[in-house]
Order: sequence, then structure tokens, then C-alpha cells
Amino acid sequence: MNFDVAIVGSGLAGLTVALQLAATRKVAIISKRTLSEGASDWAQGGIAAVLDSSDSHANHIDDTLTAGAGLCDEAATRYIVEHAREAIEWLIELGVPFTPDTQAELGFHLTREGGHSHRRIIHAADATGHAVVSTLIEKVRQHPNITLLEQHFAVDLITSAKLGLPGNQCYGLYVLDDANEEVITITASQTVLATGGAGKVYLYTTNPDTATGDGTAMAWRAGCRVANMEFIQFHPTCLYHPFAKSFLISEAVRGEGGLLKLPDGTRFMPAHDPRAELAPRDIVARAIDFEIKKRGLDCVLLDITHQPPEFLKEHFPTIYARCLELGIDITRQPIPVVPAAHYTCGGIITDTLGRTDIGHLYAVGETAYTGLHGANRLASNSLLECMVIGRAAAHDILAHPPEACPDITLPAWDESRVSDPDEEVVVSHNWDELRRMMWNYVGIVRTNKRLERAQHRIHLLREEIAEYYANFRVSRDLLELRNLVEVASLIVDSALSRHESRGLHFSRDYPDTLPKALPTVRQPSHRKAGRSTIKH
Repeated sequence: MNFDVAIVGSGLAGLTVALQLAATRKVAIISKRTLSEGASDWAQGGIAAVLDSSDSHANHIDDTLTAGAGLCDEAATRYIVEHAREAIEWLIELGVPFTPDTQAELGFHLTREGGHSHRRIIHAADATGHAVVSTLIEKVRQHPNITLLEQHFAVDLITSAKLGLPGNQCYGLYVLDDANEEVITITASQTVLATGGAGKVYLYTTNPDTATGDGTAMAWRAGCRVANMEFIQFHPTCLYHPFAKSFLISEAVRGEGGLLKLPDGTRFMPAHDPRAELAPRDIVARAIDFEIKKRGLDCVLLDITHQPPEFLKEHFPTIYARCLELGIDITRQPIPVVPAAHYTCGGIITDTLGRTDIGHLYAVGETAYTGLHGANRLASNSLLECMVIGRAAAHDILAHPPEACPDITLPAWDESRVSDPDEEVVVSHNWDELRRMMWNYVGIVRTNKRLERAQHRIHLLREEIAEYYANFRVSRDLLELRNLVEVASLIVDSALSRHESRGLHFSRDYPDTLPKALPTVRQPSHRKAGRSTIKH
């Protein structure tokens, strides 16, 4: 299969790139499940942009730099903030149904979230991601130049090094067609990784099942640098229930008087911070993590039963209904909660055009590291980054005519020396062990001892998975596990190399913050010598 551009991922970043290119390029969108099954569709909040004369780019930049704890790339932050309004106007032109406000300058309601000094969050009620993604999916399904490959899983990139050619370039990728259980070869003049984050590397996450770090792992194996993988943002209150993975309990529950308690009914937040339940997200998450580990608990309780039932049903209808489905009446019972991995602030190093270290390979969205998020992501900057960098990458691709691949035929996937797997249980056991180990040893609060234990076990898991991968036909579960263990290794190695506490990385061995903030950059030891396409 041959395309001008192959886009891996169907969230906001990938859809943005596709729609910007499709008028003049033959585009493929490769989605490992259906187009809508990604983190973008789940985003509840909104998109941050300066859309009111009382606000300014300088204010938005300052808020972002403050949240990033000294590690934001100021030039990248400025670029993304200054290009925000045109990205929002593009969505409005496409028909995204943002919440209206006739009194607002732009005609749409703007809200304010934690860390923002002004109202600048444009939103579609409390389901912005779904409103945006569903609008864009409708457009891509209608476009004749866009080929949709749903239920297709990207396996590995095909690069100069893999082909034994000079230079440092990507020529396409291998993709598992899940329905037919065969690996196909896709040739592309340009390849774009837009695969999202890696929340599924942890036992508890707010992310969908698709968030397995695929783009980061593929780019790392191909020779790209990655940065700041130790900075994983955790949401403090995710519902703890065997049948309700990834369901968030909004911070507004604590804002309306919800109290965090131990199983015996004792409050614990006042002992951790004078603001108690209203402390910032990272402090609350660390406090819950501390109590769970200290006491060997599975979860803590969030109690808002002192509020009238009518108040709870009016203010939290979705939470009330979902909990009731699971047998929890929040008007009479406390809600079991745990912190959960929420956002990956690091990723594949790119410039503000989405270009990676490998020619003709781009990365956009959560899988990329532009420097915008630093050591802690500011709320609602993530969807913004998807669009601004996605549009910039598309414009860079359009600035150059499609290049033909070298005068060779890309090799087909070789399955001649593998057999059908004999025990799928090996994959499921390794998956479970990895996620529990990452939760227990590489979570919200870290120590060198825990990190070194994790590093040792990850090394053994990688050997087991590599042997399995070499001997058996690939499956989606195996490919996700292979990528997750790669990303876990990057997170642990990055955490061990940061000898301070900053932003989302809190180490008991290094509780102080160093005077100079530096990103953690990892470079593959096997990377071939060659000129990088970016400077960082």
C-alpha cells in the first residue's frame, strides 16, 4: 500500500494533520481500533486559547511556564500560544458545537481552570473532546483522499538503517491487519506518529485501553531521542471498581465539600496540607498515594453524603448515574477512589513543526515532546498542542513535494521462522506484572530503591518479551506489551537520572529542587550516526 502520508493514530492530532493535507495529498489514517477510541474523545475540559481582550498571550505563556516548573521550552510555548486562536477558528469553521455565550466577544462561553489566570477555556459543555473529534471524524470519513485503516496496528517503522541504506530517513511502516491477522507493508513519503500517551503502563489510569505508548516505543526503536519521560501527570480521584476502569470522579466533588477519608472514616488531608481537600492536584494525589502505601490499602474514600441528594443529582448527574449503575449511591455511600495516571508530559523530541530526528518522520500530540508541558501540564493545553503542532506539521509537509521512495521494493514482513503462540497467558501475566510493578515502584512518590527494583524487573521482562516476539506470530496484545515495556524502561531510566524533585517527579531521596532546570534527554545507544533534522 502506497501513500503520500501515513498517519498513525486517529485522535485530534492525527485528524488535524489529515484534514490539512487531504486536498492535495493521498493520506492514510491507521487506527488500531475504531477512529473514536482514543484519549481525545474522552477529554472533558476544553481548549486553552486567548480569545478575550482582557487576556493576553503573555498571560497564557506565564501561566504555562509557572505550571511547567521551569522546564517548559519558552520558544515552543510562545509559538503554540500565539497560534491558538487560528486553530480554534478553524474548528468553529468546521462546525464544532462549542457552548455559546452571547455576551462573550467571540460568542462562545469561556471557563477557567486550575493554574489559569483568566477565563480562556473554550468548551462544549463537559464533553469537549467528543464534540471536536466526532466533528472531525465526520469530515475525514467523507474525504475521497483519505483512506481509513481501522483495526490496524502499527508494528515498526521502516527506516534507512533497517534497509541498510545511507542517510537517516523513514520510508513507511509495517502494520498488523487485525481482522486478517497479517502484517502488511505501507510505503509513505511522510509518516506521522499521533498515537497518544502511555497511561496503560500503570495499573490505574484515566486513559483508554489504546494508550500504550506505541509511537514513543516505535520512534525509540528507530533511533529517535525522547525527553522528560519521568513526568507522568496523575489525577487524584479515579473510581476504584473492578468494572469501572478509567472513570474519573471530578475535582468539583471536592470543590463542593467532598471529604477524603480512610476506611475507618478518619480524614487525612488536613495532616498533609492546610488547604486539605482543596490543595492542588499533585499534592492531593501524593497524599492519597502515601496513605495507600503506608497502610496497605486498595483505595481511600471520597465522602460527600453530607450534601442533600437533590444537590448531588443536580451538580453531578453523570457521576451519580454511573456510580449507581455500579451499586454505589453517592447520596448515602462514600466513593472508593485511587489516583490514576492521566497524561504523559514527555515523549519523542520534535520541533514546532513536528519534525523528529529521522527525516520524513513527524510526531504530534501526546506522543511528542515539544517542550510545552515541562514538568507539569497546564490544564487544557494538550488539545491545543495537538491542533497547533498538527497544523504546523501539515504545512511543513505541504511545503515540499512528495518524494518517491528509493528505487527498491520495501521488504515484506517475514513470518517464515515463527509459529502460532502456544500460551497466550504469558502475555497477559507479563502485562499484569508490568502494570502493578510500575504502580507500586514508579508511581506518584518515588525512591531510588523502588526505581532500581523496577529497573531490574523490567530488564527481565524485556528479555522474556523479546524472546516471545522472536518466536511467535504477533498479536495486538503482544505488540502493546512490547511497547509498554519499552516505555516503562524509559520512564524508570529517566526518573533515576533526575536527582531532584520537580513538578510531577517527587523523589524522597532528592526532595529539593535544583537551581537550574534541565530536560531529561534519552538517546538510543544503537542510533546510527547521522544529522538530526531538529535542534533542541
